[in-house]
Amino acid sequence: MPALILSLLSVLIWSTLTVLIWRVSHLPPFFSVGIALVVGGLVGLVRVRDWRVPLPTLALGIGGIFGYHALLFVAVRLAPPVEVNLLQYLWPLLIVVLTPVYLPRTHLSVHHVLGALAGLAGAGLVLSGGRFSLEMAALPGYLLAVAAAFVWSSFSLLIKRVPPFSTGAVGGFCLLSGLLSLGFCWIDRRLGFSSIPLVVSPMDWLFLLLLGLGPMGAAFYTWDAAMKRGDPRVIGALAYLTPLLSTLNLVVLGGRHLSNVAIAAMGLIVAGAILGSL
Repeated sequence: MPALILSLLSVLIWSTLTVLIWRVSHLPPFFSVGIALVVGGLVGLVRVRDWRVPLPTLALGIGGIFGYHALLFVAVRLAPPVEVNLLQYLWPLLIVVLTPVYLPRTHLSVHHVLGALAGLAGAGLVLSGGRFSLEMAALPGYLLAVAAAFVWSSFSLLIKRVPPFSTGAVGGFCLLSGLLSLGFCWIDRRLGFSSIPLVVSPMDWLFLLLLGLGPMGAAFYTWDAAMKRGDPRVIGALAYLTPLLSTLNLVVLGGRHLSNVAIAAMGLIVAGAILGSL
């Protein structure tokens, strides 16, 4: 399957993440992440033989998947979620900008940079609604959100630098990352840092299962395959379609309203995706 289709499929699946997380937002975050990643890993048991990878590759996979989610969820605790979400969406821009750093044989063209910047501007409007303010008291959370973006963009690019491995190995990355998340959840509750009650209804289990099968499972497999086969500069620009489609899902499935700011943002994102993929 062509890399462009795989990357767009990843974006399409990831666009359901916000709606599904919204459905389980009353649960402890590390618990939700852990269960979803364990489900995503168990799906990969059909390719369990591919899980045998060199230790540096395993460290990269766990560091990328677990590291990104851990930094993001801690950031949300320390800073306003809208600003955190906006800052962590620097990762598509970082993929474009860091491509020559991690992959020295590539270079950036003007349309790659302009496309990524247009996508960033559009994503900013979608996520902030045109309102964005930074509070110095929340600076640690902002820095962690930027760190999460850096971790995911670096992981996505370094996939091309390590010895070739099968996409089936992503199942092992997800399973071990999920177990780490559940371990953090247990420690968090054991030490009394979390006061969120852990009461899981049958509908909660359904949404956690959907999270694990989709945006925190299948999307990782298609993303890995896309990054290995495609041009990161193009994929990075296309990735800004994620907040656009996510917003549309909230409008259709969550009963939210589509503002004029969101419509303008959509134009920027689509223009940026087209420009960056030329």
